[in-house]
Amino acid sequence: MLKLGGWLGGGKHHRQGHTQSLNALDELAQIEDAMAAVTYIMADDVDAAEAHLSKGSSPFHQLGKGVVTFMRATLGFEQDIMREASQTLSDAENAAYEHQRRANRTPHSYQSPIYPPGTEYAVCLAQAQLMSAIVGVLNESLTEAIKSFYKLRKAYLTLEGVMDAEKKFLQSRSTSSLASTASASSTRPASRNSARSLTAPKIPAPEGASAATSRTSLTKVNPDGKPTSASDAVEEKKAKKDDDDFDFVDADEERQGAETPMEYMGHLIVPAEQGESVQLDNSNRDVRVKSSSASNLPSEETQLDTSVPSAIEDFEQLALTDTIKPGEDISLYSDHPVDVFIISGANFCFGILLLIISLVPPAFATLLKIVGFKGDRDRGTKMLWQATKFHNIHGAMGGLVLFGYYNGLHAFCDIIPSSGEGSYPMTRCKALLAEMRKRHPKSHLWLLEEARMLGSEKELEKAVEFIANTGESPLKQLEALSWFERSLNTMYMHDYEDTTAAFLKCITLNNWSHGLYYFICGASYVELYRRTKSADLELAKQHADKAVGYFKQVAPNTGKKKFMARQLPFDVFVNRKIAKWEARAKEWDCDFIDAIGVSPLEEMIYFWNGYKRMRNEHLEVSLQNLAWSEGPENPHWSKEALDEKGILAVLRAAALRNSGETVKAKEILQTEIISQDKALFKGLIRDAWTAPCARYEMAANLWREADTEGRPEEHLDLLEQCKVWLVEVAGWESYDLDARIGMKVTAAKGTLRRFGIEC
Repeated sequence: MLKLGGWLGGGKHHRQGHTQSLNALDELAQIEDAMAAVTYIMADDVDAAEAHLSKGSSPFHQLGKGVVTFMRATLGFEQDIMREASQTLSDAENAAYEHQRRANRTPHSYQSPIYPPGTEYAVCLAQAQLMSAIVGVLNESLTEAIKSFYKLRKAYLTLEGVMDAEKKFLQSRSTSSLASTASASSTRPASRNSARSLTAPKIPAPEGASAATSRTSLTKVNPDGKPTSASDAVEEKKAKKDDDDFDFVDADEERQGAETPMEYMGHLIVPAEQGESVQLDNSNRDVRVKSSSASNLPSEETQLDTSVPSAIEDFEQLALTDTIKPGEDISLYSDHPVDVFIISGANFCFGILLLIISLVPPAFATLLKIVGFKGDRDRGTKMLWQATKFHNIHGAMGGLVLFGYYNGLHAFCDIIPSSGEGSYPMTRCKALLAEMRKRHPKSHLWLLEEARMLGSEKELEKAVEFIANTGESPLKQLEALSWFERSLNTMYMHDYEDTTAAFLKCITLNNWSHGLYYFICGASYVELYRRTKSADLELAKQHADKAVGYFKQVAPNTGKKKFMARQLPFDVFVNRKIAKWEARAKEWDCDFIDAIGVSPLEEMIYFWNGYKRMRNEHLEVSLQNLAWSEGPENPHWSKEALDEKGILAVLRAAALRNSGETVKAKEILQTEIISQDKALFKGLIRDAWTAPCARYEMAANLWREADTEGRPEEHLDLLEQCKVWLVEVAGWESYDLDARIGMKVTAAKGTLRRFGIEC
């Protein structure tokens, strides 16, 4: 087995801060100080967090500084902050590595009953590697992005080492200890007071131990099988040489003829001659519950669970228990701050790692080969839920990731169960949100998530009103994110002037996607122009001038930002659209505003999956906007190419699907797109995305029909048809915004696998 130091990576590591090993008391103080300082982030007071963290130089303080810059980087996507975050997290990695290496040689370091010495630094390192990898993927450099995927692998290996230590601890517990763990009460091996006295925690004793009256006899077993009394044993001592480089040694995994005992045989310090052993006779042991005055003991009639779970099941009892239960303690096994840091950090890191990898779209499948393992969405979310139980920064960040997944990515996808496993856990999310707002009442993060939750419930007006009344956040990146959420909701509500105002506000708060924001502003005024064109020519001209003015701002504000050395997908999309309209205006000899085809605002709504958040009245407005293109007020519809008519078909089908009209939606897709030659949709400035998206929409319609009553397993024929369309989309060549559709396809495949459909 590799040493933990080997998991953490070799190579040259620069020393950061103080590298002198901490004893148990100093380490405890450093963890508590750093964890207290970093909680200022959850009050939107990043400056205070940085000020407090700068007073310390331990790996925990270095990691705290990394968390601060990571939050800023991921909330704002600003390159200068990302570079700062990369450097800060690199320093945290080096410091954690150095302290972990020294911890194995320090006799006064904290001795956990669960983990080997230095595991807390391993968790520091894994968290720094994970955050650094996420920042690197968002970086403009392809090289940095590839390095980041390799860092994900290193973080995985580090966390795997932590999990192995937990499995060994759990495998070492007795059957009676397992049974007592399943009962209502539990005995903890350590407390804060014992930690302060530098007393190493011990493995929990069985809860019924104090009530047991045991009549046991010790016997020594000779090689010939004849027992002798333990009092006649001869003690033999052997000199042992200390090895400073010793970390772990694997226990023998295969022992011929050895069986796992079904009851505890004792761990006794009794001398025995060489080649002999001491055997515990449990034949006369019994447990007399009534003889004990201890509280919370089971009755004599209670049948305790004496089954031996697998290592995975055991680990779930340690780390995957139900969350947010009133009065429930944060851990079943230890309340020592170091163990709490390890358990909460490992759950958060491993959870987000498994979740991220599970969501990678097919377009990036090659990069997953660098990682070398597959994601697991279910296990990842379970671990994140467990992390939320802890009242520290890991719990808060675990909650943020869960909300980002359920209110963001989960809400973005279509082919997911409407009920049961894998569905949106509305009740649980509301309970978590209430808990987080109680823990961190000053944070705008939870207010933003509450607005997102309202949007997921199709309460768009309430979401906009709620976020407008929350006040301004002192954290600039969070304020920008709040305005972006508000902008999307106003767009889904078809409030065109407020949509423009909101996106213009976003331009003043960040420097990420200004070209896209100007495009949406122009698209909003296209709708206003079309609504007033036949009723008020003067007002229509004003709207047209504003629309053209915003569209002219698109090109100068795109191409500056890159993702993995490539232009941002939306930058490519909006520039191609404008080039297409300019070519049509010249070909048709008309004004630019009249050369614009099917509603560009509805296209934006589709790619953000806004139709899923709309109520029927909102969907009806979208259908009216789409109908304008083939109506009498548009004199150019007869000139439109197949790809433009394909846009109308896909958008109309998506709106109909979300209103429940799947039969009509499928008919439109079959007639207008799928029955046509794929090659006819291709071209330099054509909208080739309509052909693969039509196939995805067919899959989404079939899923909706199968899940109408919440029992898709009863409609396997429809699920098989759904699979066929998804496989075709997954194998499609590159097209506009294919990564966005690819994420939907990845999520859809995961859903089908729940019901036995492999794809």
